[in-house]
Amino acid sequence: MPDHAHSTDPAVQTQLDRLAALSPGRDILGLERIAEICNRLGNPQNQLPRTFHVAGTNGKGSTCAYLRAILEADGRTVHSYTSPHLVRFNERIRLAGTLIDDALLAALLEEVLNASEDLQASFFEVTTAAALLAFARTPADDVIIEVGLGGRLDATNIIPAPAVCGIASLGIDHEAFLLAPEAGTPDDPAVRIAWEKAGIIKPSARVATLAYPAPLTQIIAQRAAEAGTTLFSEGTDWSVELETDGFRWTSNLGDVAETLRPRMTGAHQTRNAGLAIAMLHLAEPRPSDAAIARGVADAFWPGRMQLLCSGPLTTRMPDSHNIWVDGGHNLDAAHQLAALIGQTLARREPIDLILGMLANKDAAGFLALLAPHIGKLVAVPIPGHEHHAPADLTQIARDAGIAHVSAQDDLPSAIRALSTDSPARNILIGGSLYLVGQALELNEEFPA
Repeated sequence: MPDHAHSTDPAVQTQLDRLAALSPGRDILGLERIAEICNRLGNPQNQLPRTFHVAGTNGKGSTCAYLRAILEADGRTVHSYTSPHLVRFNERIRLAGTLIDDALLAALLEEVLNASEDLQASFFEVTTAAALLAFARTPADDVIIEVGLGGRLDATNIIPAPAVCGIASLGIDHEAFLLAPEAGTPDDPAVRIAWEKAGIIKPSARVATLAYPAPLTQIIAQRAAEAGTTLFSEGTDWSVELETDGFRWTSNLGDVAETLRPRMTGAHQTRNAGLAIAMLHLAEPRPSDAAIARGVADAFWPGRMQLLCSGPLTTRMPDSHNIWVDGGHNLDAAHQLAALIGQTLARREPIDLILGMLANKDAAGFLALLAPHIGKLVAVPIPGHEHHAPADLTQIARDAGIAHVSAQDDLPSAIRALSTDSPARNILIGGSLYLVGQALELNEEFPA
């Protein structure tokens, strides 16, 4: 799937249009082009502050949000590079705690494009190089870098050994890229995914992970051993223990003395917070327990079980209704989402779902997991992207056992349809981060 970005700033849009014209229009894995671009730009990847590199199928962005919030609570200045954006491209690059401004973004994109015009570099390669330039030129104590796709051949893997690598939740996604036949790679799909993600592990980097099934843990441990390092793993070396009003974090390197109360909801977010704390326990200096507690409480990652505020979109519904958004779009995310809404939103009554999904996602598998919690489903398209046709989604929903299904031409129409005949108090907009971004934009709730 091609990446997409638009800007209200004419100078930024000029460079984004230029990038769209020069790039191949699709993701391309491999480090050859990003290495050449960085070489032409003076190798900014070698001029970074202390670096944290995060891979995984789901939870990468939330883990990065926890890392940044804890480090900032400890008084450190932090850069971060994450993807995708929800509304504005600027969300991807945060300089010393602030989203990059349009003037600097336009200048950096122009500089990178001038240096790489003949390389047919992808959207992500060019924008990664722009982020690395920004980080190399702006002072900070730390930089957090989220892998875009996979790990081993992702453009972010051009960085030298980070202080700490983190590997978040693992599942099957982006099969066309990560499961492409290649000699010397594992045959089992889940093991292959883990092997690809663990490709970010480098000599001298310490590694924190979640707990995984044994074959996945074994392949990651093998990759770590090949790099001369070991794993700091959930369940073996550290753990989170749920309490009534939060959780405790314990490890063989020491415990966090305080009960931690995350702002983000769900057991999966507790584990993402735990992974971030584990990564920070492998780094020097470590943040204080007080900073960890403040950071966990403050961390927020937009579009992940986010309750929309009052705005142009939500005012289309009666005041008694809540509208949530969540960008989970694969089976691993669906498992987590089903558990969360089953324990919270759908305890007394089913929720209504407004669903849009990209064409390369497993809509049948996704809906099979969510169906027990859904009262009504309204399918919508995702403009500008290859997506499942709403009529197809409605049939898939019926096959999954959802009786009340319909299709609408756009998100406002779906909200309007539910506003007239929905008894459910909770409505979830989901299935794609692109759809979530559209909801945030329509509600004038811009990530900052």
